[in-house]
Amino acid sequence: MSRTGIHCCFRLQHSGALYVGAELATTTRITYKFEEEMQMKTKPMMAVLAGVLACVLAASPAEAKKPPKMKMTTEVPAGVAIPDKVATRLGTLKFFDGFPDDATVEKLYDNLDFQRAVQAYLLGLAPVNQLANRKGIAELGPINTTVPIFEDRMDSKSLFLTPNNNTPYTWFWLDLRGGPLVLEVPPNVLGLMDDMWYSFVTDIGLVGPDKGKGGKYLILPPGYTGEVPAGYFVVRPATFSVWVPWRSFLVDGDPKPGVDVVEKHTKIYLLKDAANPPPVKFVHVSGKDFSTLAPADYPFWDYLNQVVQEEPTESIDPVTLGLYASIGIQKGKPFAPDARMKKILTEAALVGDATARAINSRFRIKESYYYPNSAWRSGFYGGYKFEQDGARVLDAYSAFFFYATGVTPAMDSKTVGEGSQYMAAFVDANGRPFDGGKNYKLHLPPNIPVKQFWSVILYDNQTRSMLQTDQKWPAVTSQNKTVLINPDGSVDVYFGPKAPAGKENNWVQTIPGKGWNTLLRLYGPLQPWFDKTWRPSEIELIK
Repeated sequence: MSRTGIHCCFRLQHSGALYVGAELATTTRITYKFEEEMQMKTKPMMAVLAGVLACVLAASPAEAKKPPKMKMTTEVPAGVAIPDKVATRLGTLKFFDGFPDDATVEKLYDNLDFQRAVQAYLLGLAPVNQLANRKGIAELGPINTTVPIFEDRMDSKSLFLTPNNNTPYTWFWLDLRGGPLVLEVPPNVLGLMDDMWYSFVTDIGLVGPDKGKGGKYLILPPGYTGEVPAGYFVVRPATFSVWVPWRSFLVDGDPKPGVDVVEKHTKIYLLKDAANPPPVKFVHVSGKDFSTLAPADYPFWDYLNQVVQEEPTESIDPVTLGLYASIGIQKGKPFAPDARMKKILTEAALVGDATARAINSRFRIKESYYYPNSAWRSGFYGGYKFEQDGARVLDAYSAFFFYATGVTPAMDSKTVGEGSQYMAAFVDANGRPFDGGKNYKLHLPPNIPVKQFWSVILYDNQTRSMLQTDQKWPAVTSQNKTVLINPDGSVDVYFGPKAPAGKENNWVQTIPGKGWNTLLRLYGPLQPWFDKTWRPSEIELIK
């Protein structure tokens, strides 16, 4: 029986006595009148009445126990008072006239801490992944003096979040705690600078202020108020630690000319050392076995605490810092959760990771999908800031930083023939996860709309890194001139444990018992991409 909108008056008329059972809210009156003249046995009917009355009282204990009206009594609007007992997903919560008992308080605080911890986890994906990125790169040599280069492109040996293997990466970190830093950028690169929270700082190279000609960037630390000399591209990151990746390009299929230019022109030095800059150590890392992946379990919180301690509080918004503080991560204070909180944080990390995986693999914002009833979706819903109408799109933010790296407006460029476009697929044409033991086919229709090139790369669902198989590069790309092109100009790409006969150059190997996902990248996308007159097929299971 619903407790809202019902007015019940139970009356038993027997031997001249009147029994008033209960009175609830006002819309319907149900009157039970039992009279001796009805020739019905009283006791059974009394039992029925008692059962009905018990249901009503159980449904609305608070309202059934109204205090007597006093001189100053005001009618309390519906929905303000809480019942003495409330059934919830946490169990039954108990109150005495609105005051929770001790067990209820304990349940509610445990739940509040857990909720805040899960939200802190999802908002912490960006800085924790950045710290893991920095830690992995720091293993190759000291920050500010070491510049790793994937001289023969990145391959599946190195664990990074969804990198590509189309062009050579230069990938390094800078630390501004020693004062203003100068970065001399080589010509003809395409790159960016992000801070420790993964906030965009500046583009570098072709779409940056140097316009691909190279030049000197002066990077000022947070709070710097000193003199700023002329002759530099000046940037002011919000954090002391900043990440700089850029890519050079192949020349007739050869990465070496671009890498040589990078090594010739790249310099890093403190502004005070401009007259005599120290040398930079370049480290070739193609094929190296190392990881930049963040932990997803309890150590996640230690990583998050490290970022909070190292960076200015002004570099991130108060609400996010408030969530971190609510679970014990606060600037200038030790992170030392007690046994209760450690148990909550351990579970919250597990649920946070699981939630990020659910959001990313089954993204529920329909507008992010490129076509109706399609698996292909954008990774930049809400643009590179993941915002819409001034609000953070939380699912898009969490999904991106669980899955990928690098935030720049250039990655979401809508300019025909410039920048790049990305589309991801996590399920097949039937909406089922990709199974490495099965065979699939992707059809790219004729006139693939790119000014430069396209690529299809497979990623591991667990690590979000390139799928590790017997293939050095788990990809099919138009940069490979041996890719088979159909007579009409279309291209078929195959995925499975074994290559179809004669299709080896159009095949990406998968592993039975292991899942995967894929990114289709278009470099220099043309108008048919933007107006959607060209559309790739869904990825079909080959039976």
